[in-house]
Amino acid sequence: MTEGLDELIKLERSAEEERSKLADLTNDEHDAQWRRWRKAAERAQTAITAHAEATRANRYEVEQAVKKAVRHAQQDPTAE
Repeated sequence: MTEGLDELIKLERSAEEERSKLADLTNDEHDAQWRRWRKAAERAQTAITAHAEATRANRYEVEQAVKKAVRHAQQDPTAE
């Protein structure tokens, strides 16, 4: 299942970065950032679904592997 996960991890990481920018924003700034996060999250979810279908993998397991890789990278200061 690791084949092709790099792109999924990049997309999920991008979504998480957009989500983290929501902190301390209010009103229009918050709404605009929420929309950017939502679009990034939708891209990640769509790619995860497509990958699972193409590889006949369990979609939930693919998503969990991607999220775990992103969380692990965020905790590891040597990660990209």
